[in-house]
Amino acid sequence: METLRKALVVGALLGAGAGVGSALFVLVTPGEEKKQAMLKEIPEQDPRRRDEATRTKELVLATLQEAATTQENVAWRKNWMVGGGGRSA
Repeated sequence: METLRKALVVGALLGAGAGVGSALFVLVTPGEEKKQAMLKEIPEQDPRRRDEATRTKELVLATLQEAATTQENVAWRKNWMVGGGGRSA
């Protein structure tokens, strides 16, 4: 009988905890209008920021492609914007 009582108490506590957690989740979750406002403020929505990110990715890809085709260690270049740089000691 004692085991059944303990099991019911544990079940009730777990159920109460799940109920409180669910209620807090519902209270904290932003509404649809707030979600739309947050999406508009994301930096990636700015066209200039997207262009800058695209350009950076292009430069990284070009560097990787050049590194794959040459025997030079391009990681040691002083100026990454031009080819044929030397090792910076």
